[in-house]
Order: sequence, then C-alpha cells, then structure tokens
Amino acid sequence: MNNLARGSSVATSQSAAVPNVRLGRPKNDNLAAYMFLAPWLIGFFGLTLIPMVASLYLSFTNYDIFSSPRWIGLQNYQTMLFNDARYWKSVRSTFYYVFTAIPLRLAFALGIAMLLNTGFRLMGLYRAIFYVPSIIGGSVAVALMWRQIFGATGLLNQGLALLGLEGLNWLGNPRTGIWTLIVLAVWQFGSPMLIFLAGLKQIPQELYEAASIDGANGWRKFLRITLPLLSPVILFNLVMQIISGFMVFTQAFVVTNGGPLDTTRFYSLYLYDQAFKNFRMGYASAMAWVLLLIIAFFTALAFRSSAMWVHYETGGE
Repeated sequence: MNNLARGSSVATSQSAAVPNVRLGRPKNDNLAAYMFLAPWLIGFFGLTLIPMVASLYLSFTNYDIFSSPRWIGLQNYQTMLFNDARYWKSVRSTFYYVFTAIPLRLAFALGIAMLLNTGFRLMGLYRAIFYVPSIIGGSVAVALMWRQIFGATGLLNQGLALLGLEGLNWLGNPRTGIWTLIVLAVWQFGSPMLIFLAGLKQIPQELYEAASIDGANGWRKFLRITLPLLSPVILFNLVMQIISGFMVFTQAFVVTNGGPLDTTRFYSLYLYDQAFKNFRMGYASAMAWVLLLIIAFFTALAFRSSAMWVHYETGGE
C-alpha cells in the first residue's frame, strides 16, 4: 500500500508538471510557423504591398526616374482622361480585344473539351497536344513564330500563293492586325479546356441517360444539363480570362509592336511605353491604377451577374 501511495504521488506530481511543459510549446510553434511564412511575408510586403503603395503615391507626382518625384495632385489622371487621345485609343483596342478574344477562346475550349470528354482512344495524347500552346503561348518565341506566319512574306501568304491567291499584309493592315492577335489568343485555349474537361467529368451521366429516355436531343442536353451544371466552371474561366485579357502585353509587343496605326497598342503596352520609353513613371503609375479599377469592375460585374446564370448542385445561386 505504501508503494502504491508513493507511485500515485509520483504520477500526480508528474502529471501536474505536464501543463507547465505544454504551456511553452505554443511559443515555439508560433516561431516555427512565422519562419515558414517568412518567405511569403517578405514577398508580399516587399514585392506586392510596398510597391503598390509606392505606385499609388507616384501616380500623384511628376516622376521621370532620374529626378525626385514632384507632387502634382490629380494632373496625371486629368491628362489621361481628357488630354490623351492615344490613351483612349489603347482603351478601345484593349476592350475590342478582350470582348472578342475571350468569348471565342472560351467557346473553342468548351467545344474541344466536350470532344475529349467522349472517351475516344488516345484522349490523353490529344489533351497534351492541345495544352502545349498554353504552356508556351505567352513566350517571346511563339510571338516571333506568329510574326513569321502572318508577315508579308510569311507562311500564310506563301500558302495562299501556292493556291493562286493573293496574300495580305496581315500585320500591317489596321483591319487585320488585331485579328492576328485574337487568333493567337484563341489558339492558346489549353488551360480553360482542361478546366472545362474537369468540370464535364463531374456531371453525372445518369442525367444524360434520363434525358435520352425523355427524348431530348444533343442540343437540348447541352442547354438543359451541360451548361447549367458547368456554369460555376464557366464563371471561374471567365474571371481568369478577363484578368489575363486586360493585361495582354507580350503578343502585341513582339508581333505588331502596337501597330499598325496604334490598333494593337493595348493598355499594358501603352503603359510600358509611357514608363520605359518616355520615362513618365508617374503617369504610368496612374494608368496602372486605372487598369486595376477596370479589372476590378469587370470581375465584380461577373460575380454580381452570376446570380442570374450560375447554378449549383445544392440549388443555391
């Protein structure tokens, strides 16, 4: 009995000491967590937040990189909105590109995804082939290749000459220059295609079978089953494409360099010209913040309108 009493007293004393040891662990755990988060925190504050705050300040200044910023208030924004015709031309070109290329790319990506969803042989190979342009699509090499294809003596005109047809100066014609970039954007349909394909895989096949029993054809199945159940995926792809579409730069910079007649001088390219060619860094910062507001507006509009056309399996909208 004495041994049992001694054992219980030792156990009691050890158990009483355990909470004191555990009290020190959260501090060590917090330290380890902050150490793991440190690279992200450094990147967020050093590469995102602080530069954003600095650019907001510079947007109210006259700054040419070589001299100190001089505060001028809203003058950059007033010049942009009321005295810069090239700025508004870049806005119109960007809007034309975005609202033409994005619907075509999404429609093409959805069509190819539905073909790949049929389960034919070598589907994995075709999926990889279709995805390759999206991997390399934003590179300078592809933009150079595109310029060689649509140039005055490019592959397209050479092919037309073999057929006895007269080619066009695709990149030098104001009517066709922007369309070469739109075709390039549609060609880069791989990423939204894979997302659409993943969404199609989640649609129960029993719904299509029940619709077939009711006599529904393929078009009605697409309108009544595929589109409603795929609408959350469509919303995601739409938002991502809106963001990337307004920030298009490499294609216009390499393929057409903003020409002809500024028809492909998109917003980001004109911003680049103002910042690094004209050294109007304050004016370029103001343009960047207006672009941020434009992207935020259309992104919010997409989410706001989703209540009318996005449907979820739970029945909520």
